[in-house]
Amino acid sequence: MGREFELPKEIELPASPEEVWQAIATGPGMAAWFMPMEIDPDSAQVAEWSPPHRLFVRTPEAPDGSTQAFQYLIEGRDGGTSVLRFVHSGVLGDDWDDEYEGMTSSGWDMYLFTLGEYLRHFRGRPATYAEAEAPAPGGWDRLLRALGTARLGSPVKIDLPGGPSLEGEVDYVTAKFVGLRTPDALVRFHERSAVGLPIAVSDHHYGETGDPQDRAGSWQRWLAATVGDGAPR
Repeated sequence: MGREFELPKEIELPASPEEVWQAIATGPGMAAWFMPMEIDPDSAQVAEWSPPHRLFVRTPEAPDGSTQAFQYLIEGRDGGTSVLRFVHSGVLGDDWDDEYEGMTSSGWDMYLFTLGEYLRHFRGRPATYAEAEAPAPGGWDRLLRALGTARLGSPVKIDLPGGPSLEGEVDYVTAKFVGLRTPDALVRFHERSAVGLPIAVSDHHYGETGDPQDRAGSWQRWLAATVGDGAPR
C-alpha cells in the first residue's frame, strides 16, 4: 500500500518576497537553483497562486496512485530578507520505501541551500542549467579524491574536457552531496547509489555561456574519466 508523507522545511533568505517569488514561481528562476520548470498559474496543477506570498502546486496522480504537492509560503522580514516555509507532501506508490529513500536523500536541504546561495551571490543574473551523470552507480570516493578535499571553503579546480576550467570553493558538504561555488556558477554533485543510480552533477551557470548541452557533454566525459564504471578500485 502507499504511504503518506510530509517534509516541512524553513529557510531565511537574503532577498525580498518579490525576489524569492521570481526564483520559485518562474521558469528562469527555477533554473537558477533547482532545474528548468515552467509554472502556469492557470493550470489545474496550481491550487494557489498568490504572489509574492503563497504558491501551492499538485502533480497529477500517477498510475501507481502516488501524488505529490509543493507548498511555498513566503514572509517578508526587516532589512529586505524573507522566510520561506516549504512543504513537500503527498502519497507514495507501492514501492514507497525506495521512493522515500530517494526523495529524502534527494536533498531538499541542498536545494534550498542552493536557492539561498543563488540569491546571495547571483541574484537577478540569468541562469542556464546543465546536468549529467556517471556511466554507472558507485565511485563516490574517487570523485571526492578528484576534488582534492571536500571541506567547506577548500579550493577546487576542474578542467572539463572540451570545456572551461572551473575554479572555486566547496560551499556545501554532506555524505551524499558536495557543492562548489565559482565566480559564475553553482555546481552540485549527488551520490545516488542507494537507489541504484549513478552520481549526478547539476551546473547552474550565471551570465554568458555556451550551449548547455555542450556543457552537459563536458561534465559527462569528466565524470566518466573520474569515476569510471563505479566499481571499487
